Amino acid sequence: MSLYTQSIMVAFLITIFLSFALFIPWLIYTYRKYGYLSISKTIIMFSFIFYFLSALCLVLLPFPPTRDTCSLQAADTVHYNLRPFQFIRDILKDSGIVLTSPSTWLYITKQPAFFQAFYNFLLLMPFGIYLRYFLKKREYWKRAFIISFLLTLFYEVTQVTGVYGIFNCAYRIFDVDDLMLNSAGAWLGFFLAPIVWALFPSHEAVQAKAAEIAKNDIVKPLSILLAIIIDLFIAQLILVVVGAVVPNNSIFEFFIKFIMYMLLFGLVPTITGGATIGMKVLRFTMTSVKGNGIIQKTWRRCFAILATISLLEMIAILGQIKLNMDSPFYVLQIVITLVAFMAALLIRLIIIIHVARVLISGGKRHLFIDEYAGLVATRKK
Repeated sequence: MSLYTQSIMVAFLITIFLSFALFIPWLIYTYRKYGYLSISKTIIMFSFIFYFLSALCLVLLPFPPTRDTCSLQAADTVHYNLRPFQFIRDILKDSGIVLTSPSTWLYITKQPAFFQAFYNFLLLMPFGIYLRYFLKKREYWKRAFIISFLLTLFYEVTQVTGVYGIFNCAYRIFDVDDLMLNSAGAWLGFFLAPIVWALFPSHEAVQAKAAEIAKNDIVKPLSILLAIIIDLFIAQLILVVVGAVVPNNSIFEFFIKFIMYMLLFGLVPTITGGATIGMKVLRFTMTSVKGNGIIQKTWRRCFAILATISLLEMIAILGQIKLNMDSPFYVLQIVITLVAFMAALLIRLIIIIHVARVLISGGKRHLFIDEYAGLVATRKK
């Protein structure tokens, strides 16, 4: 049992790492498709990632202590079992079970071979449940069975090949019983799935909410914030490339950033009629509250962003001033550094609180840059 828990813990840690890497791309995908973050689909998708990694870790881990696994095995070691239902023979062997005597059937639960077969049966049952969600229709049970069989075949081939040659001998056997038990478990899970998915909104319910959001022209605050994050990420990538070929100078970097943000938040929306690159990715744009002056208001929004970023950059530059200890202004430098640190911390805290209030409001509040510019988000073109 400890081997199982260790494998699941490894899968859990990998899932946490992947969640950080995949969450922003997932947000972009779900906002492009539905116009809002579907909590149910998010839970289902990331739980599927965790399950899939758990199953893979249970199949492959723990790895042998050496790649030379042949040296750990006898020369006549058999790496496969091609006899169907061998697990039944293993359960009955030396177990004291008499099929004609029901009172001895309880001995089955004391046999290691029984638990191994039972766990193999359960291993892909969740996979069948997820397949029912992804395939949607019960009529696709044959397709689900084939997919499940191919997945367990992949597991068995991976094992018998020593993870495709990483280990010079297989450290687990290719077992035809595993193919049958895994596939049967997934097949049963496929038919039991409605019991689980009844707890979550259906595909139709999610699509209906997406249609309602599109009809009412609702753009969630998280969409606007995500668009800004995409734009800032693009700017940072460009700045990294520029920084690799130009001298390292704080004032020069500040100037480059200023120009870059003017292009992304000013020039690009001017050309597209209100949308930044991030907004284009998420399929919405900005429009004037009063229905006019979109270019002027776009630049007002750009200047609000520039003012905020420039203030933080200038504070950071002041905080980086370094003087020798024998300088008469050394004490002043310490004071300036401390004030700059406190000011940057305060401004960031104010921004975080402001953004949190906007997100919690569900659209009743607007980001200060949009409020100042007199712009609102829209999906209508």
